[in-house]
Amino acid sequence: MARGRLITIEGLDGAGKSTLAQALAREISARGRAVETLREPGGVDLSERIRALVKDPALAVSARTEALLYAAARAQLVEERLTPLLAAGTIVILDRFVDSSLAYQGGGRALGVGEVRAINLFATGNLEPHRTLLLRISPAEGRARLEARTLAASAPPDGAPADGAPGPDRLEGEGDAFFDAIADAYEELAQVEPERIRAIDATRPPEDVLRDALAAVEDLL
Repeated sequence: MARGRLITIEGLDGAGKSTLAQALAREISARGRAVETLREPGGVDLSERIRALVKDPALAVSARTEALLYAAARAQLVEERLTPLLAAGTIVILDRFVDSSLAYQGGGRALGVGEVRAINLFATGNLEPHRTLLLRISPAEGRARLEARTLAASAPPDGAPADGAPGPDRLEGEGDAFFDAIADAYEELAQVEPERIRAIDATRPPEDVLRDALAAVEDLL
């Protein structure tokens, strides 16, 4: 039986992680490999409930609480889904994993990458991705994409009244300094682990991003 592989996709909101995950899964499936796509936080019932909490703009969530909630959601996903899938030889494509917490809470919330890494090593039982694809995009471009996506999703059918675009979630509503710190943290992580983390220019067309992603994971397939 072929060995399971964990491929994670990282980057700022708006970088195109979900789009790439779906396209990459189609390509891998076409090669005859079992593949599953999951997202974080989420993927299992408990983790999806935590996702709703951490994204709710009506809630006050401290930085440490936020980091612990993400780690808790991740622990359940690893126990319930990731470990069995990898043991069965499945290639798992995961939209975000530990690197997100290192960048968002370690960098963006200034909790420290080392401190956040420690709680996530405990949460995951030291599970690490075989390869991480970092979709590189500027915070300004990512925000512009999110705004365009929100407007498109809220546009009413012809002749229907407009209800207005939904507001950003709790993290999307943060200021520029927060996302600048996250982008810097991602770049530092990529410099430290260049073999695992492969940076891809996410400003190019989706087909070009997919081509680079496939090249970056070819040795795992």
